[in-house]
Amino acid sequence: MSTGNMNLTLKIWRQKNNKAKGNLVDYKISEISPDMSFLEMFDVLNEQLINKGEEPVVFDHDCREGICGACSMYINGRPHGPKEGITTCQLHMRSFKDGDTIVVEPWRAKAFPVIKDLTVDRTAFDRIIAAGGFISVNTGNAQDANALPIPKFQADLAFEAAACIGCGACVATCKNASAMLFTSAKISQLALLPQGQPERYRRVQSMVAQMDAEGFGNCTNTGACEAECPKGISLENIARMNRDFYSAKFVSEEEV
Repeated sequence: MSTGNMNLTLKIWRQKNNKAKGNLVDYKISEISPDMSFLEMFDVLNEQLINKGEEPVVFDHDCREGICGACSMYINGRPHGPKEGITTCQLHMRSFKDGDTIVVEPWRAKAFPVIKDLTVDRTAFDRIIAAGGFISVNTGNAQDANALPIPKFQADLAFEAAACIGCGACVATCKNASAMLFTSAKISQLALLPQGQPERYRRVQSMVAQMDAEGFGNCTNTGACEAECPKGISLENIARMNRDFYSAKFVSEEEV
């Protein structure tokens, strides 16, 4: 009687570091429950490799709840795998069939150099945030909750932009390795709120300049980033960022 468990072939990218040449390595894995998450399947594989005295596959993971964005894998040619609106850790093995071959690779982008195997360095995103993704405030007690009324429509748009988890799927899927969806989401979540207005134009100029300095490509409006984003971040954020960027050219230095 069949247990419903699966036997799979994994083709996994192995690479010692950013300087070494990498390659796909085949692994056979059996008796995988369809109820396992994709990362749990990797845990099983790594346990088997360790028991055989082989080096386990290095991959990023943290919350395993679709919140942190760490578990970034390119699975069968798509960021985070075949399902829409989820991260790799939310992908379950029931999305695959017995006998399937699954190809797993790291994010591919100049600005995301491989650290080892499936783990890439995404600190470029941190530097973009550090360039302007914040609000400068005076110290002291917090304002009352109703001191700055915000229309619900604006609040909803800001909340949707703030849903970005910085996983990098937008960069990985873009033919230009553009980070404009990520950058625009981080700009929009502040530009849409009254607290973000004093530094609005300085922020967009600084963050776009840092994005370019990191080596990300430009946007050519193919829309792949929005389609593959696990949080559904909208291209409207890129349009808003572009408007603010060009508007900044026409405001005074005091305003910037």
